[in-house]
Amino acid sequence: MRLAGKNVVIIGRAGMDLYPDPPGTKTEEATNFFACLGGSSANIGVAITKLGGQAALVTRVADDAIGRFACNQLDHYGIDRTHVHAQGGEARNSLAVVETRIEDHQSVIYRNGAADFAMTNADVEAVDYAAYDALITTGTVFAAEPSRSAAFRGFELAKAAGLPLIFDVDYRPYSWPSPEVAAEVYSRAGALCDVIVGNDEEFGFMAGDYDQGLEKARELVGGGAQVVVYKMGEKGAITITPGREFQTGIYRTDALKPTGAGDSFMGGFVSGLADGLPVHDAVLQGSAAAAMVVARVGCAPAMPTQAEIDEFRAGHSGPTTA
Repeated sequence: MRLAGKNVVIIGRAGMDLYPDPPGTKTEEATNFFACLGGSSANIGVAITKLGGQAALVTRVADDAIGRFACNQLDHYGIDRTHVHAQGGEARNSLAVVETRIEDHQSVIYRNGAADFAMTNADVEAVDYAAYDALITTGTVFAAEPSRSAAFRGFELAKAAGLPLIFDVDYRPYSWPSPEVAAEVYSRAGALCDVIVGNDEEFGFMAGDYDQGLEKARELVGGGAQVVVYKMGEKGAITITPGREFQTGIYRTDALKPTGAGDSFMGGFVSGLADGLPVHDAVLQGSAAAAMVVARVGCAPAMPTQAEIDEFRAGHSGPTTA
């Protein structure tokens, strides 16, 4: 599978990440913090723009200083925010306090009353989907209304315009009313998508049984998906297409933190598909990007350029044996 081009529209969240500074500091002992753009969808947009693509974000942000910070960061990275709207009232942007440490790592997430959950059908209907080459979304957009219905409406309009739908499962239990609702909605979304990326726990969750996660991934390909990437952490990934199934390893690195790998993988993988790489090579590019980000401070600012990925891979012994 390849994409027609490298101009994507992304539905999902933008927020703020705070990292205790210097790296290695525990949050409760910190007096200084490093702030950067947060939110999986926004981070994927950064990954794609740093790899030479174009990205537009569709979401809502709080009508306050944090929302304006997120917008300024989107501008900084060259992400089109024509369809990013301010939400007044008590809505607040998501905020994550994330440590740059592996041992006893702590991430504290504030997402109650998140502004992006206020996204409506009108927001997604204002997008000219024919101007883009793919639609990407992460699972968080489906966790609450009216965002859930708006995201499905976006899927409908993007499909009508001929765009492939790319879905990062990205299950966050604290955002959902119940696991049962999440599993039903994710399965419904997955059945509509062309490319689906998730980890073994997420696919197991969708299947209702962790041990059946890989079968769920295969079932999605049987139902129409063109590519499903079943990630297994240090064990690499199994990628399934209608014609083949293959396993790939990871690029080992000296990680500073466990976060950011998924967003970076998605950016590297999608960019690879858009550049015409075979699916196997696109998965390896995503894996290399993921390895680089966990070894750097932050998430959005840690996203690598194509030259950095190429240099990293050229100087690396290669991915582990699958």
